[in-house]
Amino acid sequence: MTDYLLAIDQGTTSSRAMIFDDQGQVVTKSQKEFTQYFPKDGWVEHDGMEIIQTVIDTVGNALQDMPASTFPSALGITNQRETTVIWDRITGRPVYPAIVWQDRRTADDCASMKQAGHENRINEKTGLLLDPYFSATKIKWILDHVDGMRDRATKGELAFGTIDSFVLWHLTKGKIHKTDVTNASRTMLYNINDMAWDKDLLALFDIPESLLPMVHASDHHFGDLDESFFGRSIPITAMAGDQQAAMIGQNCFERGDIKCTFGTGGFIMMNIGDKVIHSQNRLLTTVAYQIQGKVAYALEGSFFSAGSAVQWLRDGLKIIKSAHETEAMARSIDSTKGVYMVPAFTGLGAPHWNPKARGGIFGLTRDTGASEIVRATLESVGFQTADLLEVMGKDTGLSCEVLRVDGGMVENAWLLQFFADIMQLEVIRPQISETTAYGIAMLSGLGAGVFDKINDFSINYQHHSSRKPELVAKDTIEQRSRWKNAVNSISYYSE
Repeated sequence: MTDYLLAIDQGTTSSRAMIFDDQGQVVTKSQKEFTQYFPKDGWVEHDGMEIIQTVIDTVGNALQDMPASTFPSALGITNQRETTVIWDRITGRPVYPAIVWQDRRTADDCASMKQAGHENRINEKTGLLLDPYFSATKIKWILDHVDGMRDRATKGELAFGTIDSFVLWHLTKGKIHKTDVTNASRTMLYNINDMAWDKDLLALFDIPESLLPMVHASDHHFGDLDESFFGRSIPITAMAGDQQAAMIGQNCFERGDIKCTFGTGGFIMMNIGDKVIHSQNRLLTTVAYQIQGKVAYALEGSFFSAGSAVQWLRDGLKIIKSAHETEAMARSIDSTKGVYMVPAFTGLGAPHWNPKARGGIFGLTRDTGASEIVRATLESVGFQTADLLEVMGKDTGLSCEVLRVDGGMVENAWLLQFFADIMQLEVIRPQISETTAYGIAMLSGLGAGVFDKINDFSINYQHHSSRKPELVAKDTIEQRSRWKNAVNSISYYSE
């Protein structure tokens, strides 16, 4: 009898529910976008209750489209990481909008803490850098700026969570307040050496421990979907941050395996095994997963604008009507004619970590048109990825010969070839591009006993296509040099 596995993929711009069979094939899926709020420059917020409603709606839609007389055996939750919600333990309603991972409002606070000499201690304990990206300063901001919240937190009336915890709380009708090790490791409050909340860091950020969820392995039985939603209960047997779930979906279980997910941002992760390695190039060390008692770490580099840059072309400049148009526009010209676009809409991520940087387009002439700007935007994603792979190799001594890619942008075949050329390596796209949902679904099967070990679901992984370099390395040197000049100009402008 076939087992069906439900994945809730709660992303930055939309919520998605996907149901897979135990062979890894997509059975049905549903997706729903939700509102993005930008109340001030560098601020990004979500309505937590709107997120919950989109989760419930998409799960309901997916369940309706399942084969007759079938129902999922297990459920996994994967989520946008670092995004911070604090809610009332009685009502379940947020006390303030969710502060999104992209939000830069605490940049000055982070700069002050760096000046005070706290970053090295934070990095040693968490593997992270002192940056607004992570949850800790977002939590502190809410407690300090929303009337009465610090007092209520001290009294134990409030709960904090990244989106996984918030969704779990609501799906279990407030019974469960938990997270997994991958999401905990992104808060800047979790000690990845001890695998526990760090009391020293809680004191540093003045955050009551009573706010925090319990932390478990990624394949833990976290609770059960309340039967009042859809008439039957489903065990929730996996949780992981979206990038770690994609890493699992891409079968990156061996040291040196690398994947990059191109969603709202770009996220490269390399499996570095069971020992913590601290980057010398301002990359992050994070928990890749804890599965069947085994902990693996990853080196991570991320940039904030990939798909969101294309979204800006559509919604901001209005020079495209959909992302699908970009491939044909990029192919319609031989080059960008010297145009370079740096999409630092909410700052520069790794390895620069400049939260005050803002985007720019360089090399404009009267001959520049929409196609040049579109192609330069796509190329910026490849340049940012190449920069990260370069410093990742320096940190680990490992050379990358194969890059596994996923996310919405990898459907663009022109872009995959640009990746292969600019990075001089083979680029592999999986059969199922939604590897985040696929990874958490397969992991939920492991947690529920559908699979006995990782290898049992690893055999479901298949390649869709691969691209190898068509240009020689010397032909890409000048392009990357001009790109770096553009990035340096952005950094100079932001000072």
